Amino acid sequence: MIFDTHAHYDDEAFDKDRDYLLVSMAEQGVAYIVNIGASMTSSEKTIALTEKYPFIYGAIGVHPSETKELTKEDMQWLKIKASEPKVVAIGEIGLDYYWQEPDKSVQKMWFERQLHLASEVNLPVVIHSRDAAQDTMEILKKWQVEKTAGVIHCFSYTKEMAREYLNMDYYFGIGGVLTFKNAKKLAEAVEYIPMNRILLETDCPYLAPEPYRGKRNQSVYIDFVAQRLSEIKGISKEEVLEQTMKNGKVFYNIND
Repeated sequence: MIFDTHAHYDDEAFDKDRDYLLVSMAEQGVAYIVNIGASMTSSEKTIALTEKYPFIYGAIGVHPSETKELTKEDMQWLKIKASEPKVVAIGEIGLDYYWQEPDKSVQKMWFERQLHLASEVNLPVVIHSRDAAQDTMEILKKWQVEKTAGVIHCFSYTKEMAREYLNMDYYFGIGGVLTFKNAKKLAEAVEYIPMNRILLETDCPYLAPEPYRGKRNQSVYIDFVAQRLSEIKGISKEEVLEQTMKNGKVFYNIND
């Protein structure tokens, strides 16, 4: 069975067939999905999805690219909603320097505030880091004192960076990029990362694996990521799915 630990089913890409797709998940081998908030609006939609579908859990938080208009009132809303029974993490939060806006100082401020929020409500964090390796690491090292648990979503850095995060006790979100032909650096990092620290994710509707690269992603396609991971690790695909299911339930504290 599949545990998709990072999805965006609130995205407009699913507006035409969302319910049909989600209702079919169980029969296609998907047991759990964590839908991830990326803005205040998507965090609200995420909570609604957790209320409608028994197998969907949620993370609420604001992606760095959406932090420009954030307010203290928004942080208070997130703090209150973090107590909802199926909200299992704060995220996705972090830094994204691929785009020019918002300013780096704004991104850093709200990243730190949302990390502190996670500590206050005692939930793990889902971390987005794009073209911002050093600043992300520096902020997370400062947070170590009050750290809960964390996953580096869509991990794309080197084996050496993976070693640093392992020393800080982080998990690693691995998805469709692992199946790409040019993912040599990631494959080397994944070979090094122990299986008990890997979470499988889609980031759907984005980053579909081969052979669906460039098309709309969905949770069932994790099967292709698990197959590639099994080849790198020299274990069966079934072992990969079993271990990553266990990892996901431990990380998100899902006990059912």
